[in-house]
Amino acid sequence: MSVLQIVNLIAFLAVAGYAFYLFARVVYSRYTYVKLGKPVDWQADLRTRLNEVWVNVFGQKKLLKDKKSGIMHVVMFYGFIVIQFGAIDLFIKGLAPGYHLPVPAYPVFTLIQEITVFAVLLATGYAFYRRFIEKLPRLKRNWKAGLVIWFLTGLMLSILLSAAFEHVWHPGHLAAWSTPISSLITAPFASLSPQVGEVGFYVFWWLHALILFSFLVYVPQSKHFHLLVAPINVFLKRQDPPSKLKPIDFEDESAESYGVGKVEDFTQKQLIDLYACVECGRCTNMCPAAGTGKLLSPMDLIVKMRDHLTAKGAAITSRAPWMPAFAFSGANEAVMEAAAGQETYPVNLIGDVITEEELWACTTCRNCEDACPVANEHVDKIIDMRRYLVLTEGKMNAEITRTFQNIERQGNPWGLSKKERDRWREGLDVPVPTVKEEKDFEYLLFVGSMGSYDNRSQKITQAVAKLLHHAGVKFAILGNKEKNSGDTARRLGNEFLFQQLATENIALFEKHNVKKIITIDPHAYNTFKNEYPDFGLQAEVYHHTQVLADLIRQGRLKPTKEVKERVTYHDSCYLGRYNGEYSAPRFILQSIPGVELVEMERNRENGMCCGAGGGMMWMEETTGVRVNVARTEQALAVNPSVIGSACPYCLTMMSDGTKAKEVEDRVKTMDVAELLALSVEFDSEPPVAEGVH
Repeated sequence: MSVLQIVNLIAFLAVAGYAFYLFARVVYSRYTYVKLGKPVDWQADLRTRLNEVWVNVFGQKKLLKDKKSGIMHVVMFYGFIVIQFGAIDLFIKGLAPGYHLPVPAYPVFTLIQEITVFAVLLATGYAFYRRFIEKLPRLKRNWKAGLVIWFLTGLMLSILLSAAFEHVWHPGHLAAWSTPISSLITAPFASLSPQVGEVGFYVFWWLHALILFSFLVYVPQSKHFHLLVAPINVFLKRQDPPSKLKPIDFEDESAESYGVGKVEDFTQKQLIDLYACVECGRCTNMCPAAGTGKLLSPMDLIVKMRDHLTAKGAAITSRAPWMPAFAFSGANEAVMEAAAGQETYPVNLIGDVITEEELWACTTCRNCEDACPVANEHVDKIIDMRRYLVLTEGKMNAEITRTFQNIERQGNPWGLSKKERDRWREGLDVPVPTVKEEKDFEYLLFVGSMGSYDNRSQKITQAVAKLLHHAGVKFAILGNKEKNSGDTARRLGNEFLFQQLATENIALFEKHNVKKIITIDPHAYNTFKNEYPDFGLQAEVYHHTQVLADLIRQGRLKPTKEVKERVTYHDSCYLGRYNGEYSAPRFILQSIPGVELVEMERNRENGMCCGAGGGMMWMEETTGVRVNVARTEQALAVNPSVIGSACPYCLTMMSDGTKAKEVEDRVKTMDVAELLALSVEFDSEPPVAEGVH
């Protein structure tokens, strides 16, 4: 080995060692910041977790929901993996001339490498086009956001140019067919001497090494930390039902506050979410609040909390967040000095980092979470911060305060008399017994506040009662003993009121030996099915569309009368994205003679929220376009005669939307059960009663 080769080797090892040292320092710093969070119970369901990684990391399932960006990312993802073998090969050639990576069929290996490099180069070009020329709204366009494009472009070009000069250095070393692209690049330099080829090779060899090691150090200090954290985040993804909220232990006397008022009050898994974010903007692109001019942007929410965690974590742990230290001395010192001499960190999570307006704009629809390719969860963080505002600070507007008071006093958000809860039965031509009147019932029909008090929603309840009675289903209601499910209180941050209602409801269910529950309210359905078990509920829970669909399949409900309507179905967030039920309502509609089902552009898991979730039903929108109006416009785009729904909240919001658009005279809003009731011959003999499920 010559002196120059020894010097080259020493220089390479020094640069590589320094880069890996800086990389390790930065990664460990961020690890210590995450450790500031609360420990979380980890369910070791290894098979499920590995499957999540296989589907969403290696299968890129979420990314491919946007085909253009998805394919581009797949090329970059797998291309970068393949190219790492080429990088090892390139380093061997530079450190030990005459040698290469000992792989079988080496010419085929180099052919695959060049094709991959060219594909990644095309992908980076398309990424540049999408961000800076097409100017996709969800993508940022500052220099930092585009830095990875220049890194990748530099890496790919340095590979090709080093290979081109290698041809000049060692003419005929490799056949042109195995290195087609670099061979083309070599053509203008073919007359150069081997010595010039050697110099050119090492110029681009070192350029590749410096860019690669710079990228290595840059990755954990940027949004590209997701390259390391996203697979971990997907693997550690909660296996609970989507956005299931964790109960607060009000018996814990050591608790100084409730909810999350400081970033370290989040769990360690929630903090990993922050570093997994790739800033792709898919969450914000799907968010109904962001899309209608509200202040909330799920992506900005995560990014601001991530930057806050980095700054506060550095101040608490005294571990510098930016490397190399000499290049970021000012930034590091500013972070360290921010908390110097102060009892508490001077920047507040709520107020300074995240505004209250952002927190109250969320409809908890989970569109952001469904769109996120790295399994981030936004909703639970927002609810945790709402809990802090409500339970610790007592901060909420008059509308929310009034809603809580009404639920506490009368068991419903309007504050209407408890004695009026079962008045919807008046004038109904079928018997609807209470649990006190009918002991031998199979199902409890939990009507909910909307179905009990709202005049329009009462028609849904009546239609369901008639259909169940006609099918011979034995059911009963709680009548005036029924209370609010507590979903509204919980999503608005009043966990204490929710737990009080949950405890009282479960005691009432147990008193009357309730084993199966049907409800027309997807919010109550989600709460009973996924959250009440934490407080002791042991009952099967069904949405009314699930039961009605089964009754049709069994022949106990026979839609025979023609209903000539062009129906577009609006998916309820709490029935769809929260519980994966998209088929039952559509099956019912498709079973009705005369109904033409047409889908909106945004449907099923991509369906847009009506604007009522997360307690927003009881708050007035004062900024931007009303969410329900925007969703109604999407429905009207397919020219329906009926906008169908399976949720009383959605029905109300869509009805208000048709009124706002002044089309209520020609476009009706109806629940799926109401449409089914129009098609059933109620005068026919009902079938013999038997179990549905």
